[in-house]
Amino acid sequence: MAVYTEVTDDEVSAFANLYDIGGVMSFKGIAEGVENSNYLLQTTTAVYILTLYEKRVAPADLPFFLGLMEHLAAKGVPCPTPIQALDGKTLHELSGRPAALISFLPGLSVKRSQPHHAAGVGEALARLHMAGGDFAMVRANNLSVAGWRGLAGATATRADEVRPGLAGEIAAEIAEIAAHWPTALPQGVIHADLFPDNVFFIGERLSGLIDFYFACNDLFAYDIAICLNAWCFERDNSFNATKARQLLSSYQRVRRLEPDELEALPLLARGSALRFLLTRLYDWFNQPAGALVTPKDPIEYLNKLRFHRTVRSPAAYGLAG
Repeated sequence: MAVYTEVTDDEVSAFANLYDIGGVMSFKGIAEGVENSNYLLQTTTAVYILTLYEKRVAPADLPFFLGLMEHLAAKGVPCPTPIQALDGKTLHELSGRPAALISFLPGLSVKRSQPHHAAGVGEALARLHMAGGDFAMVRANNLSVAGWRGLAGATATRADEVRPGLAGEIAAEIAEIAAHWPTALPQGVIHADLFPDNVFFIGERLSGLIDFYFACNDLFAYDIAICLNAWCFERDNSFNATKARQLLSSYQRVRRLEPDELEALPLLARGSALRFLLTRLYDWFNQPAGALVTPKDPIEYLNKLRFHRTVRSPAAYGLAG
């Protein structure tokens, strides 16, 4: 979450009048994240998240994102629910941007994850994958191999400013990963961005999954690989196999991974690390002026990529191959 588009009191009040939510008491920007503008909106009836969708989010994708949240919430997945306005629609316009009002989920994101947090994420991710099985809409992953090439091209001339030789290393990684990328593994709806700031806990209990604006149809094991990168490294870039074992074991108590999925995890984890290296690198050079958000360090994901490059079997992730 972040704030790129500023809105006035009058604009927010007019927007709130489209809904049966009472009067506006307060609203404030939320600084975390990198994609959309988000505000915490307090009315006389409840608290909501007001999201303005910025230019990186294609308006044509919004029915998928909002419909998926509605579908998953109805299936018992702890995720936000888009609020219908008086006209029955969940999408309107505010300050020249498509905008939606989303239910507020209680809980806190963790700053330093523990093995039990990884276990909760593994179970929730598997339940999300299962619950999305009968979701009718489809959205391709535009940040898979083809998307990586576009990002690499957009950053190639400046990548070495961040780390000498980085552009060449990225090009070599894309070529090698693309040549071996699996296509026949089980797939369906994935979250594709289940980082600690997108997961809430109350005590040790996972209370919510948020920010579905990268969700798409892709390999389930790729979604797991994203979580390995997001949840199983320490601040010194060391890999925590205990967290990985907890994440994978908890996932498999809900949905059993096929042998080919386990075998593909090292390559998928490399691809996941490359994806976030590239998007962070792009954001590093393309930050909107005045945005209330801090770009994230791309080198963190270069280090993770290099770790996965050394992995030869899923045993490194805490499970036997």
